[in-house]
Amino acid sequence: MNPQHARLLAAAIEYDRGDARRIQHFVKVHDLAAAIGALEGLDTHAQFVLETAAILHDIGIHQAEVVHHNGHGKYQEIEGPIVAEKILRELGGYTEDEIERVKFLIAHHHTYDGVDGLDWQILLEADFLVNAYEGSKAAAVPGMREKLFRTKTGLAFLDAMFDPTAYNPPAGLP
Repeated sequence: MNPQHARLLAAAIEYDRGDARRIQHFVKVHDLAAAIGALEGLDTHAQFVLETAAILHDIGIHQAEVVHHNGHGKYQEIEGPIVAEKILRELGGYTEDEIERVKFLIAHHHTYDGVDGLDWQILLEADFLVNAYEGSKAAAVPGMREKLFRTKTGLAFLDAMFDPTAYNPPAGLP
């Protein structure tokens, strides 16, 4: 892992201290986004920005719950960029352009229309993959497969994760 991302991950874990479910969520989204980005051939800079945004994509949940009494996606998109900018500036090592793009991605990580870059597309796909599993929303997969997924890697991951005919465990295993 990039040392800058390791420090950011540590800062995000500290920020969400005591909220293991949300910490586990952003770690999984980061890992999937990192893999999809690498396999889709993102350049080094775009990969760096994508992974930064993936770590922080839900960083606004707690603030949204305080300000809006609701942590749903739209409120995360409002509050998240403010919290993310503070964390990124405190850590240092990010350019103004990187901070602005990360804030933009966080502000649109539940917005499926108008996707203007592969980094945004991959973040949406990685977040959906984790949300579909964590929220037991497998029933939404076929519709979202058509509506959301555009990358070959994201589609392959979606199909592998949610193919009910694929897993044949040995006798006695779940």
